[in-house]
Amino acid sequence: MPIATVSYVISGIGIGKLIAYFLFGYLSDRFGRRKLVLTGTLSYMVFFIGIPFTHNIAVAYLFAIIAGVANSALDSGTYPTFVEMGGNSSASNVFIKAFMSLGEFILPLFIATLEARSLWFGWSFIGALLVLIVNLFVLRGAHFPDRNHTDEAFSEAHQSLSKVRRVIATIALALYGYTTMAIMILFTQWISMFATNDLGYSSLVSHGLLSLYSIGSISGVIVMFILLKLNFTETKLLVVTNTISLIAILTVTHASTVIMTSIACFVFGFTAAGGVMQIALNVLLKMFPTHKGVITGTYFTFGSIATFTIPILTGILSQTSIQSVMNFDVMIGLVGTVLVIVTALAIGTGNVFVHAGHSVMSMLHVGVTPVGQGQSKDN
Repeated sequence: MPIATVSYVISGIGIGKLIAYFLFGYLSDRFGRRKLVLTGTLSYMVFFIGIPFTHNIAVAYLFAIIAGVANSALDSGTYPTFVEMGGNSSASNVFIKAFMSLGEFILPLFIATLEARSLWFGWSFIGALLVLIVNLFVLRGAHFPDRNHTDEAFSEAHQSLSKVRRVIATIALALYGYTTMAIMILFTQWISMFATNDLGYSSLVSHGLLSLYSIGSISGVIVMFILLKLNFTETKLLVVTNTISLIAILTVTHASTVIMTSIACFVFGFTAAGGVMQIALNVLLKMFPTHKGVITGTYFTFGSIATFTIPILTGILSQTSIQSVMNFDVMIGLVGTVLVIVTALAIGTGNVFVHAGHSVMSMLHVGVTPVGQGQSKDN
């Protein structure tokens, strides 16, 4: 099957998200989070049961849409739930990303094992189905907090914003919901092929780059979780991580050695997939604390547009060259960095850019990833 065809089928997930996100966000606020989480779980079960036995592209596309619907339901139920549990909501929502990253790390290893032993690839879907069945039993005894509960400490800092500043920040964050999803989708789908075809690396090294990205993502989530628990400013983290991820993806597309590419892939995973999407969502939720479901659905609607459009756009670009696909990823990263800077300016986070600039220069000077050293807690 042509690569472009596979990319188009994957875009069905984006269609499913696009159809469902805003509706499920409203339903989450209206009828509660538990029902949405249950809906998402059951929908994913349909996907994991059906896709391994599908041999028709049209049917596979339908199941991809169902997977997008399932993802929408789970996001609309889980993210508001973590916020309503109280405490440090930013860190809690990043905790969701930790398990996502763990899955991204385990799944390629599982599939590689199936391939090495010449086993049926459908077992990867059956395994996910079994996990969902266990989740159903866990949900039976789970207690969900009251929906739309507002923690004053959670939203106090953003409630004094003027209407104009809030509109600017909201638009910037919504568009960032697109770019942060787009940059990760594009990278994970094309990095291995780019490394093999354009950089001339072996198949083992090329696939290893994706694993390094996943390890970086997991490491980033852990560090972000700790920093947010220590009350580091969210907008500062967004500016710093997006700036570094832009440098990292630029390095990946122009590196000529395996070691440089490997380091850049790890750093890119650390910064671009280390929970920044969840951090940005929390900044947005602080501005609209009484409509968490709708805001979550709206934010991820833009991400779903990326899930739908990026596979199509990259499928077209790949017919020219894989290099053009990766250059497109760099452009998306640049736009995302500009958007978080606009957000920080609109919210008025003081001298975040001075601190962020010092942090970036320090990290580039000592050659390490950001772990919080030298960063100020008071903005």
